[in-house]
Amino acid sequence: MTSIEKEGIKMDDCFYKIIEIRSLTDETFSLILPKARFPFKPGRHISLRIHGNHRSREYSIYSGAFDENLEVLVKEVENGYFTPRLRKLKAGDLLEIHGPFGKFGIDKMTAEAGKFVFIASGTGIAPFRSMIRTYPEINYTLIHGVRESAEAYDREEYAADRYVLCTSRDLKGDYVGRLTGYLKICSFAPETQFYICGNSNMIFDALDILKNKGFERDQIHCEVYF
Repeated sequence: MTSIEKEGIKMDDCFYKIIEIRSLTDETFSLILPKARFPFKPGRHISLRIHGNHRSREYSIYSGAFDENLEVLVKEVENGYFTPRLRKLKAGDLLEIHGPFGKFGIDKMTAEAGKFVFIASGTGIAPFRSMIRTYPEINYTLIHGVRESAEAYDREEYAADRYVLCTSRDLKGDYVGRLTGYLKICSFAPETQFYICGNSNMIFDALDILKNKGFERDQIHCEVYF
C-alpha cells in the first residue's frame, strides 16, 4: 500500500512520481515525470502542487506532446515560497498535476501550414520547446532573450539557423542586448505568426515593435508569465 493510500487519498491520474530533477543552471531546473496521462496541445500549461502542500502554481509544459516523459521548466525564485520547495524534491516524491489549461498553442494543421516567430524571455521558452518537439517540421525562428548565455536552456536541440540568443549581461549571444533591441532591426515576412511568452514588460514592448512594423494584432499571440 502506498503512503497516499494509507492517508486515504486515492492514487489516481493526477499524481505523478518524480523521475528526475535535471539541473540546467544554478537557478533553473526541469522536473521529469512519467508520460502525460492527458492529451495536450503544445503551448498549454498545467497546475502543479507538491503532495501535502495546499499551494499550487501554473507552469507551461516543456516536453512535446508525444515525448516519453512529461517535463516542466522551473526557475527558482530567491526567497520565494514554492520554487525553493520544488528544488528540494527528489526522485520518488509526488506531485499533483491538473490540466492542461489555456488557449496559447498551435494545432497540427496550423503548424504544418504557417510561418512562425517564437519570442521568449527566460523560462518563457518552455511552450516553444514543446511546440518544436511536437512538430519537428514546423517553420520557425526562435528568439530567446536571457541575461547570460548559460541560460540558453537546451540550446543544442534547436537548429543553429533557427535559434537566436540575445544576451543582456554577457557578450556570448548571437545578439548582445535585449531581445526587443533585436526585434527592432529584424524584418519578417508579412504572413508571419508571432508567439510571445515571458515577462509582461517584454511582451508589451514586443507588441509595440511588431505593431509599428505593420503586423496586425491577430498575428500576435501572447502568454504572460509575470
